[in-house]
Amino acid sequence: MAAQDAAVDSTADSVRDREIAVEQTHLDQVYRRLEEKIHEAEFLMNDAAKRGQVGTPGALAERDAQVFRAGIHLNRLNNEFEDFLFGRIDLVLGKDGERGPDGAYTSVEPADDAIRPDLSADIAETLHIGRIGVLDADYSPLVIDWRAPAAAPFYRSTPKDPGRVVRRRVIRSKGRKVLGVEDDLMRPEVTAFLGGEELPAIGDGALMAALGRARTHTMRDIVSSIQAEQDLVIRAPAASVAEVSGGPGTGKTAVALHRAAYLLYQDRRRYSGGILVVSPTPLLVAYTEGVLPSLGEEGQVAIRALGSLVDGAEATAYDEPPVARIKGSARMLKVLRKAVRGALELGNAPERLRVVAFGRRQELEADELSGIRQVVLGGTAPVNLLRPRARKLLLDALWAKSGGAGRHTDPELAAELRSAFDEDISTEDVFVDFLNAWWPELTPRGVLSAMADERRLGRWSRRVLNPRETRLLARSLRREELSVHDVALLDELQGLLGAPARPKKKRELDPLEQLTGLEELMPRREESAWERAERLAAERTEYAHVIVDEAQDLTPMQWRMVGRRGRTGTWTVVGDPAQSSWPDPQEAAEARDEALGTRPRRRFTLTVNYRNPAEIAELAAKVLRRAMPGMEPPSAVRSTGLRPRFVAAQDDALAETVRAETRRLLEQVDGTVGVVVAMDRRVEAAGWLAELGGRAVALGSLEAKGLEYDATVVVSPAEIEQESPAGLRVLYVALTRATQQLTVVSTGLDAPDGAAVPAVLRD
Repeated sequence: MAAQDAAVDSTADSVRDREIAVEQTHLDQVYRRLEEKIHEAEFLMNDAAKRGQVGTPGALAERDAQVFRAGIHLNRLNNEFEDFLFGRIDLVLGKDGERGPDGAYTSVEPADDAIRPDLSADIAETLHIGRIGVLDADYSPLVIDWRAPAAAPFYRSTPKDPGRVVRRRVIRSKGRKVLGVEDDLMRPEVTAFLGGEELPAIGDGALMAALGRARTHTMRDIVSSIQAEQDLVIRAPAASVAEVSGGPGTGKTAVALHRAAYLLYQDRRRYSGGILVVSPTPLLVAYTEGVLPSLGEEGQVAIRALGSLVDGAEATAYDEPPVARIKGSARMLKVLRKAVRGALELGNAPERLRVVAFGRRQELEADELSGIRQVVLGGTAPVNLLRPRARKLLLDALWAKSGGAGRHTDPELAAELRSAFDEDISTEDVFVDFLNAWWPELTPRGVLSAMADERRLGRWSRRVLNPRETRLLARSLRREELSVHDVALLDELQGLLGAPARPKKKRELDPLEQLTGLEELMPRREESAWERAERLAAERTEYAHVIVDEAQDLTPMQWRMVGRRGRTGTWTVVGDPAQSSWPDPQEAAEARDEALGTRPRRRFTLTVNYRNPAEIAELAAKVLRRAMPGMEPPSAVRSTGLRPRFVAAQDDALAETVRAETRRLLEQVDGTVGVVVAMDRRVEAAGWLAELGGRAVALGSLEAKGLEYDATVVVSPAEIEQESPAGLRVLYVALTRATQQLTVVSTGLDAPDGAAVPAVLRD
């Protein structure tokens, strides 16, 4: 049996490796052709320079035009040279044999006999999709420009409306190396052949192929339901909020990402304001980037983890559950509002202002300054933006004390005197230094650091947090490393503080711009697609469409942060209440409603679990019944015959037990093995797996959301359950990550029975 399993695994490995090699061969061919095109452009440039030596007006004009055209072409080739191939579609024969200017067939619908009665078909055309179009020497397409009509099926095809597409492949590459491929089957029931060999499917496509080709009508009906309910979400009207719920393995993330591609291709102008995809963890961001390839040079799609939504912040650390509960709560808004005002009075804030006006010393004492501050802070404008108002009220108070208002009865003369007074006083070093110290420009990080002082924080959080919560919060803020929950606080502080306008830097002229002749005609280097995408993403603070993945985990403060980025946009929100790690769903729901506003909502439910085999889904359902009584789990569509395995470990042998079980699973599956532990064991667990290679991954319970592995090892369910008030829901997530096999390792805390089944998983 072990030898048979090894043979199956070896076959799976060889298929994946072979398909990567196929795409690598094609990519190598594309790069060779690109290099030829670059040499051609350089030849034209050199030839044009020689033409200039003739000296006739006609030759010079011809030279200038040729240089300009060749220069633009060369720049474009060089700028798009790296990381530009990202997709492939395999299509059956179309209704006609007409080809477009890019060399691809123009027919959208398949020919009547393209799919034979036995549900077999031949692939008539394979198109690779990339940033620019590339033809070979015979003018056949090597790469189709993603903007070309022939590329439309890559974005628009769905299992419900596949057109000619049988397989859609996402190609992940870095530079000139293909790293991986993932397939979506648009017609999973069809057995397609390419060059006489059956068309293989990698990733989820392989699973859908197995389901679609099952010999029972029931299984065919299930596949149709998957296609129908997912297609409804993908094509839902965009002028609203699409709320998508579904249990583990129902494809929520993939559906939301395909919806982004579909919306962007359907109405690119409308979504030129950008699409933001918000994922809960960096691990899920990495997965997301593989599912949704770059959609072009405008950089419309930004994929961000919650810890990376604020410019200049990159947080991956997690707070302890009690601290996360404080930082995520809407109560923090009151604390932050008091903190930004209190932070103005920190440091060496002066208590007296002395200036000389009309030959006399004018003073404002501490009580007068305090009164001015209270008047300024009486508004709702951000604190940093109130500085001009503070400056004006200080000048008003000094003017009143100086008696300048009574020096002239003529209004024009009085206005001139007041203007001169303001100019003289406000430019004095004494006044400037005072204003800088009395109303300093605050930064979000500075305020957050000020909150690390427990006594000071106690004043700002009075009647909002209890003493224990204040102590926990202050201590957590003393840590140099930002946590994921800190990022939402920084974003809130940025809104409360405001950013003063900065003077624009003068553009420095390139010396070449002042030259004439050949250099003048050469186009300046344009930013590449990646550079432009990164710049636009960095500059953008609001988006035309926001996709929130694993929405059930967002805290109220995180909802406020995400909401600011979609104030004028449309939304797709996907999640599952049963997988929520936030202990107060009602508080989060109120913040979510505030973020989404009054937009109309369309609700969709995905009901089919095609990730977990029934054996794993049944075990997870036991936890769901305890965590969310009355909630129905999604229906698992397949069975492997492999029951979850239970192993008991002595506390002093836990590392070796987990390592042995992980090694065993690595020998039985061809992909990755995820080892899920309580959050405070993440570093320790990574050490357990250090010698097992890259296919074994250790992750904390909160990091597992949205991810899947061929097999998983869940370590000490009791530890995961007890680490937070939402522990049962987090455990439910951990148990539903595997596509093939699951092992549960128990410790003494789990109170395992004679069969090593922990108490929380027993009937």
